[in-house]
Amino acid sequence: MKSTARRAKSSQPRAERSAADFLPDIQSLPNLIEAAKRCEGCDLYKQATQTVFGEGRSTAHTMLVGEVPGDQEDLAGRPFIGSAGRLLDEALVAAGLNRNTVYLTNAVKHFKWEQRGKRRLHAEPSAREIRACRPWLEAEIRVIRPRTIVCLGATASQSLLGQSFRLTQHFGESIESTWAERLFATYHPSAILRAPDRNQRDRMKREFVRHLKIAVAH
Repeated sequence: MKSTARRAKSSQPRAERSAADFLPDIQSLPNLIEAAKRCEGCDLYKQATQTVFGEGRSTAHTMLVGEVPGDQEDLAGRPFIGSAGRLLDEALVAAGLNRNTVYLTNAVKHFKWEQRGKRRLHAEPSAREIRACRPWLEAEIRVIRPRTIVCLGATASQSLLGQSFRLTQHFGESIESTWAERLFATYHPSAILRAPDRNQRDRMKREFVRHLKIAVAH
């Protein structure tokens, strides 16, 4: 029987609401995907086209967690399909993986953006927005039960490890956590694309592939 999501009480202050108010009673991946479509746990849903939930094998051993959907992801409703997604696909193949063998998701499920001319540019989610969306990520981890979680960028890392976590201090390291047997933090593919020159992009991509290989080799 299909589970229905709990609805947030209208009397509940907006500042106290989160994705937890919209989680389905029976947590399976299909139920989570369906319930997330109606999430109003923070105000980001107001400017987003749709919820962009995770995608991949429900039995995947490796989960990769990004930051927020981008413009193309928001329009298509799928994670990592833009230029950063293409770079990620290349890195996964180089590390001996592919999109079909992992689970891909984001710490925040709605696109946050700022208008620049005709373009919608990614904007950094606030700590409040990250916290509000974390129940979805926690539910995905409970359902998928990955052995390895790879956090792509600071937002993903801080979502699971707290706001005091500093990516620069634990870059590419195996981090002890309760979320999975192994947790690693590395670049977000978009950070590689933003590198100022080709030499730096190539260096960062090599490091990124190396980190992915280390993460899945343990």
